[in-house]
Amino acid sequence: MCGIVGAVAQRNVVPILLEGLRRLEYRGYDSAGLVVVHEGGLERVRSVGRVQGLAEAAAGHGVHGHTGIAHTRWATHGAPTEANAHPHISGELAVVHNGIIENHEALRHRLMDLGYRFTSETDTEVIAHLIHFHLRSEADLLRATQKAVAELAGAYAIGVALASAPNRLVCARQGSPLLVGLGIEENFIASDVSALLPVTQRVIYLEEGDVAELGLLAVRVYDREGRPAAREVHLSELSAEMAELGAYRHFMQKEIHEQPRAVADTLAGVLGAQSIAPEVFGFEAAEVFARTEQVLLLACGTSYHAACTAAHWLEAHAGLPARAEVASEYRYRASVPRPDTLVVTISQSGETADTLAALKQAQALGLADTLGICNVAESALIRASRLRFLTRAGPEIGVASTKAFTTQLAALFVLTLALAKARGRLNPEEEARHIQALRALPQQIADALKLEPAIAAWAERFADKHHALFLGRGVHYPIALEGALKLKEISYIHAEAYPAGELKHGPLALVDKDMPVVAIAPNDALLEKLKSNLEEVRARGGELYVFMDHEAHIAEQDNLHMMRVTPHAGVLSPVVHVVPLQILAYHAALVRGTDVDKPRNLAKSVTVE
Repeated sequence: MCGIVGAVAQRNVVPILLEGLRRLEYRGYDSAGLVVVHEGGLERVRSVGRVQGLAEAAAGHGVHGHTGIAHTRWATHGAPTEANAHPHISGELAVVHNGIIENHEALRHRLMDLGYRFTSETDTEVIAHLIHFHLRSEADLLRATQKAVAELAGAYAIGVALASAPNRLVCARQGSPLLVGLGIEENFIASDVSALLPVTQRVIYLEEGDVAELGLLAVRVYDREGRPAAREVHLSELSAEMAELGAYRHFMQKEIHEQPRAVADTLAGVLGAQSIAPEVFGFEAAEVFARTEQVLLLACGTSYHAACTAAHWLEAHAGLPARAEVASEYRYRASVPRPDTLVVTISQSGETADTLAALKQAQALGLADTLGICNVAESALIRASRLRFLTRAGPEIGVASTKAFTTQLAALFVLTLALAKARGRLNPEEEARHIQALRALPQQIADALKLEPAIAAWAERFADKHHALFLGRGVHYPIALEGALKLKEISYIHAEAYPAGELKHGPLALVDKDMPVVAIAPNDALLEKLKSNLEEVRARGGELYVFMDHEAHIAEQDNLHMMRVTPHAGVLSPVVHVVPLQILAYHAALVRGTDVDKPRNLAKSVTVE
């Protein structure tokens, strides 16, 4: 959500800023802007809409400078207008900001009393005027920024440029991600490493409360107390090519097809072994797992559906009470903590604000055994967790998550096996069988991908529909939830998911010839029950689209369309069966002509409440 890029260099930074913003488009935004320091003044360009519009405006104005900051904004305070777009300026000072300043109204009134005039509805403009106010007494950008952020309540990642300091940037973070990129006689800031991959892979991840000062030759970091702080330099494993579209039409399509590789990479530390070692989750994992008596899974959106699937696995195979909770709800309700609980948080970015806050809430309640499952090694979630497991999905650019979900499921199944083994519920024969099933998983996903042309034909029939219903039973109900979410996210078709057995308890009233019903029908113990549910739909004139295993037997009938996905994948069937649902959503969106990778009103990384 929102994006920041900044640069101090001996070359024109405008192309760097614009390319960085392009690489952050996946995060979601509705306006964009940049400012550069040029000939002792500030040159600012802002626009509503896509980064391409900003690039055209910058070219039209001939904007050029060696120091600058840029931003993509997702509207929170104030409508998506040019006046509300970042950067915001106060005198000769410019600011970009991600996050929400909770005390902005009180600060606004105070600054207005001091004579400052506001030209936007944003909370960010408060930051610009506040730093400018402190510059009156400090006459130093670093010190003025340090004094200003000490007065802010809420979450922020900010970049600050000053016209009278042409080779200098200051940045700060609290609750929103921000990193510093290191070049040769040039340095950078960004909210995501992907923005900087064309210019550097050497990065410093700022910690909570840090303020940093960047020049051409040096970067200095200070902690929240203003003391110099040593922060480790990391070499990113990502490359610029990994975030390129390549031969695919959209990033979502590319990422759907990357799932065999992503799952294989995520499981690389497991598939080569003969047994499941708890140490893949951290050095303390064996000790923690031995005392675990229940599991609490916290996540949002797609990651929550992964948590729901894992809750089924943990209870069935590890014999542990497990519950999945929406992170944004958990943090605001009274709960009864048990010290023998393992708290598992799941996030693609590791910066999801509600998930991080839920983790802090659990820790405040005394739940010290925490495990973060995440796709970003240096994310806040990983750093805040006692144990961790990194999925190896690579950059996920499409807002609608695909490969992050399947890699999360793979990680959560390994966790299930590790906990089952710790509790003496996994004998060597079962362990070997499950490891073999994991080895077969990437190929099963690849086989499911071969159905894309046939699924695209089904999607044609969805194009003129306004509603759809997804059905699943048992562990496949969360997969139905995920299928419905994918369809509504990118095609804007209203879609809901229900456990198939709940049809007669309400949803059946909605079924008619204009509501397609999608069902997941693996050849498991619930197949016969599901067949009865499908008959209920067909009897009401509903149009059925059924994804089934090769071994499943469902009689062909009118208004019943069937597609065989794969030989039954056993307990890992949810990982395979979600793939055709992703493809269905993608092609339905194509037919309807929506912006697949950047759906309206949504952001990739939700870093504010």
